[in-house]
Amino acid sequence: MTDAIVAVVLDQLISIIAKETNQQVRLVVGVKKEIKKLTSYFRAIQAVLLDAERRGLKEMAARDWLDKLKNACYDLDDVLDEWNTAILKLQSERAESAHVLHKTKVCLILPSPRFCFKQVGLRREIALKIKRINKNINSIVREKDMFNIDKSRSIEEPPRIKSTSFVDVSVVIGRDKEKNYLKNKLLHESNEDKNGVHIISIVGMGGMGKTTLAQLVYNDGEVKSNFDKRIWVCVSDPFDEVRIAKAIIEGLTDSVSNFTELESLLKHIHESVSKKKFLLVLDDVWTEEYNKWEPLYNSLRNGLQGSKILVTTRKSTVAGMMESIDIIDMEELSKDGSWLLFKRLAFFDRPQQECEKLEDIGREIVGKCKGLPLALKTVGSLLRFKKTREQWQRILDNEIWKLEEFEKGLFPPLLLSYNDLPSKIKRCFSYCAVFPKDYEMEKDELIKLWLAQGYLGLKQNQELEIVGEEYFNMLAMCSFFQDFKKDDDDNIIKCKMHDIVHDFAQFLVKNECFTMGTSSDEDSSCSYVNARHLKMTLEDEKASFPTNICSIFKIRSLIVRWKYNESSSISICLSNLFKQLTSLRALTLDEVFEENLITKIPSEIGKLIHLRYLNMSSLRGIKELPDTLCELYNLQTLNMSFCSKLEKLPDGMGKLINLRHLISNGTFALSCMPKGIERLVFLRTLSKLVVGGDGHNSQVCSLDSLKKLEYLRGSLEIRGLGNVIDGAEAKNANLKSKKYLLHLKLYFDYKSEASSTEVSTKDEAVLEALHAPPNLEKLVLTCYRGITMSFYWMASLTQLRKLTLRICINCEHLPPLGRLPLLERLQIIGMRSLKSVGNEFLGIKINDSSSSSSSSLILFPKLKSLFLEKLENWEDWEYEITENFAIMPCLSDCDITECPKLKALPNHFLQATSLERLNIDSCPVLKQWAEIYHHLPITSYSEVTERL
Repeated sequence: MTDAIVAVVLDQLISIIAKETNQQVRLVVGVKKEIKKLTSYFRAIQAVLLDAERRGLKEMAARDWLDKLKNACYDLDDVLDEWNTAILKLQSERAESAHVLHKTKVCLILPSPRFCFKQVGLRREIALKIKRINKNINSIVREKDMFNIDKSRSIEEPPRIKSTSFVDVSVVIGRDKEKNYLKNKLLHESNEDKNGVHIISIVGMGGMGKTTLAQLVYNDGEVKSNFDKRIWVCVSDPFDEVRIAKAIIEGLTDSVSNFTELESLLKHIHESVSKKKFLLVLDDVWTEEYNKWEPLYNSLRNGLQGSKILVTTRKSTVAGMMESIDIIDMEELSKDGSWLLFKRLAFFDRPQQECEKLEDIGREIVGKCKGLPLALKTVGSLLRFKKTREQWQRILDNEIWKLEEFEKGLFPPLLLSYNDLPSKIKRCFSYCAVFPKDYEMEKDELIKLWLAQGYLGLKQNQELEIVGEEYFNMLAMCSFFQDFKKDDDDNIIKCKMHDIVHDFAQFLVKNECFTMGTSSDEDSSCSYVNARHLKMTLEDEKASFPTNICSIFKIRSLIVRWKYNESSSISICLSNLFKQLTSLRALTLDEVFEENLITKIPSEIGKLIHLRYLNMSSLRGIKELPDTLCELYNLQTLNMSFCSKLEKLPDGMGKLINLRHLISNGTFALSCMPKGIERLVFLRTLSKLVVGGDGHNSQVCSLDSLKKLEYLRGSLEIRGLGNVIDGAEAKNANLKSKKYLLHLKLYFDYKSEASSTEVSTKDEAVLEALHAPPNLEKLVLTCYRGITMSFYWMASLTQLRKLTLRICINCEHLPPLGRLPLLERLQIIGMRSLKSVGNEFLGIKINDSSSSSSSSLILFPKLKSLFLEKLENWEDWEYEITENFAIMPCLSDCDITECPKLKALPNHFLQATSLERLNIDSCPVLKQWAEIYHHLPITSYSEVTERL
């Protein structure tokens, strides 16, 4: 990972030279020369890094040289970042002063002497530090020449990733025999089943496909129907009985257990499996200690006959210890199976003629993979981007295949793939070692962490998150990630790393990434001198916070997870952490349970001047944040999600001029946001804007704070629209220019005067003036108090797919929605003034020219789901149309509930051949329609008649 920090430092140096050239900063005499000399050194170092890291695999001297270089780079990065931070602070203070002077109508030509004095003192201090580091780097460069390290050949830039080229590497090839055997054992009872729960073990070395095989049968349709309950638990190492027991309970009961003692948990399992036939998968078991396994096994023996426990492990001794009845030994893939798996990836989307030319080399490479599925996937994914025979030959002849000391041939193919990556992507991969094994990484979180470490670049006005997404896609396509979870739009949102891949990542950053569990019986005196990234869990109430952590003052990433501890001691611990760990770039504070352990963020957080990423989501005990938080001028991500008691943000939020992501979902107590949000012009994510006060309070942000936030993307929730003064303020928000905003939630606060004409008129004016973003895909409108909703911009939402109208209590008519071309899901809830629905809903008039046209007009052409609820006074639903109209031809799912006065459904329901589910509840007048529903082409109309 040395090239990662070298590249970051080189970017910093180039940036400083550019700033000096543009007169943004002035260097002390002599330092400009030092900076250019350092830049030259790092360019020379970068040219030999690939060979140095290759030799570092075998040669201790080269490895030591790389460690020295890495530590020097970290030191220099801190100094350069300290300098940039101080400059940001001075610029911010100037901007504040200029704002004050502008308000008081005073104009000064000369800068304040205080600023000049600060700049001179700052530049001298930084200059001394840079000169000291330069001497160290100089000696490291001279030492490099002693090793005779070769210049590295340039790494080819990978092709730009296309969304259509993703290959599903989870498909199992060559395991039909094992699959059929295992499935048969799970589906059929044996004599052994009568003596207790039947245990089956899959045994094989890492990367052999054990977990994949277990997943394959676990999700098989026949297996699913054979068991009352299926539970999947990733065990890994260490064997944590409490965590495993809780995971089993969660799988059995679909709820999280509040028990903390193992005895109580085991009793709960014993009761929960009673009269149930279950399948429990324990993935990746390492422990050979029977005394740890026995209590858990005894609690499971209360299940019905035929219950099964499926274990995956690398060690046959584990299968023996667990007294497995059947053991499946995962052997290497056959030659034919290996070739099928390899060519599926390496030859994907490649012309047949080209495949034939490469087949002979390909088969030799397959032979080097020794039948290991993970190795075949990794190398196959690598060669997918190699187009020529010469490129394939270089992979075949690479010396890395000779590295026998690595885990039975798995590291060499991973190294081949890793070394082929550009350095910018290498550093992103190796950073993943920060997470523990089997950790489910959220893609967006991972990209923000890469950004915090400087791995995606330094320019704030660039779309660095998109760069991060491209890097993520490349790593996914190189088989470094697996077990993908996707959203409704088929976008990857989560993934995992294979445990061997995780081992490989840890190998790359050895002595830098650590996981520390602090329990009462654990020795916390271990040395973490070279640690740069640390995850720490305080595991029980008797454990004390390890004081030695504050000595790791150069740490850059810290995840602190509290399971138990006294709230008062946590505050002291945090205060000490913030005073000492001033090199932090990323900090996550996490609580396992809803204990509200952390009730205050100490003011010392302002000392973390390098901090880019702060995640304190789910700290439900916090009511406010310290003003010193606003001194974190480098902060890029601030995640406050589900801090449900958080009432206010610091007044100085506008100082966080580098903030890109302000995430505050679930902050229900937040009644307003401070003025200054409009200064955060680099914001990409603003999950919620609360327009507070009475509309005249100059200390809180108004709706027009959005005007200059041109980079906003993703989702935005606006609350407090009832506090907006008039339509002019709404228009100034300039939402129509936010072309990257895709999801919008608008909340008009419900108040007692909601029925007044004045309030209704104001809400109508505000909604009309807002004019939604042009590429909006989802819109939620809540507590709107207008009488009409025929805002003109609705027709422009040609990309809208989901629309929810909730508790619009005064609205008497539905907006014209029928001509929205992509609308798929529509929810209308709580419109108590709505009495009839007619042609206006379709977006046509009675004398519409289309009605006389020979061609049919399709209304709601893409609508699949319709949800109508609590429309208390709705009576009529009918249209005055001709036969030239087709209505909701794709409707498949419809819910109509608590509409007590609704008389009938329109005729197009009777003609809806696509309708699969119709749910009608608490609509007594529709009872007379029950007989007609029997003729509808739906699969489950009996539910409807029973409820009526």
